[in-house]
Amino acid sequence: MELLHDGIYGNGVWKTFQICKLSSALVRQYFNNRLNVSERSNETETTRKEYYFNNWMTLLSQLPLLLFTLLNSFLYQWISEKMRIAGSLVFILILFILTAVLVKIPMEEDRFFSVTMATIWFINSFSAVLQGSLFGLVGLLPQRYSAVFMSGQGLAGTFAALAMIFAITSEADSESAALGYFITPCVGTLVTLFSYMLLPKLEFAIFYLDSKRKSYELETSSHLLPTDAAEDRVKSSGPSNGSVVNGDQKSSILQVFKQIWVMAFCVTFVFTVTLSVFPAVTVDVKTVYGGKWERYFIPVLCFLFFNLMDFIGRSVTLVSKWPSKDSRLFPLLVVCRVVFVPLLMMCNVQERHIMPVLFSNDVMFAAIMVFFSVSSGYFVCLSMTYAPQLVEPKDGETAGALMAFFLALGLSLGAALSFPLRFLV
Repeated sequence: MELLHDGIYGNGVWKTFQICKLSSALVRQYFNNRLNVSERSNETETTRKEYYFNNWMTLLSQLPLLLFTLLNSFLYQWISEKMRIAGSLVFILILFILTAVLVKIPMEEDRFFSVTMATIWFINSFSAVLQGSLFGLVGLLPQRYSAVFMSGQGLAGTFAALAMIFAITSEADSESAALGYFITPCVGTLVTLFSYMLLPKLEFAIFYLDSKRKSYELETSSHLLPTDAAEDRVKSSGPSNGSVVNGDQKSSILQVFKQIWVMAFCVTFVFTVTLSVFPAVTVDVKTVYGGKWERYFIPVLCFLFFNLMDFIGRSVTLVSKWPSKDSRLFPLLVVCRVVFVPLLMMCNVQERHIMPVLFSNDVMFAAIMVFFSVSSGYFVCLSMTYAPQLVEPKDGETAGALMAFFLALGLSLGAALSFPLRFLV
């Protein structure tokens, strides 16, 4: 059971890297305040300089995530696991420390903007390599650890949303709030690095993560984790299509993709639907009630509800997995999630120009967010859990790396679609 905790630390802290995104309302306010400058001529204000920070942040977050996840899918066989994971963590730690320091350093606005954009690019680049490597690593483990790995992501997102609410309650200024958000990932990264360094000392980890072991040796794992014996036998039996690859030679990326393409489509489609409206559309929903609740409406019903329900959806897969990985109903249900796009667009989003408001009540928005979030977490976790089961154990790391790429592809497609969808509202 020791590795269970390593799975939570390893992935949960990677999600901590996304605190700046999940808590974007407060962090972006800090950047907007710092970049809210005007050009002056003869002591007379003429024009306000527009940096389009939100647009550039979205672009420079998703683009490197997609590119470097794709690169990691091809290069992981030539670059050692320790180099990819430990190296990424070290560079991410340095970049977060730099970002935290910049909060307190006065700097000319153009230079500050350029340094910030470069930092966002490199943090997401190293995060992509780290994410792909961790997914590949978990692909070598029994099925239950994939579910634990994924549920850790949702839990960290919930902590980020709670941090948002705490910052509002404490009435901290935007600079102090931003400093707190940047220091938190620094601590989280150190914990991750320490946990990863302990991993090779665990007998369970040594057994499963030794890439030189033959697939039939997985049968002997019952003495390490009896409850997973049945899962191990399923994994050791190879893919359902009966294909056989001689010895320990890994299958090509194309061969692995042919076996997991349905799961790759599912995880891509789920994130495309989710990111197309969250948070680009949902963050602009307005409450029908005024007063103090107005300050907490978006942090609670948008960010906290989404992350908490997403975590619950992921956690459900630990006790129940339906539909099965071979069921045609699974991709059908994933596609049906597209109905949430118009439903959320017809909530009380302001400003709006084209579509009517059909769900102005706060309760309706909350109900839609619950089903939207639970289904997102549930189907993503199922897809990522099922994929390594469709290939032989020796190809589990390849399957995990490929799924990480398609996860990033879904994020990028969703982010791209969010612009026209917000305009259509």
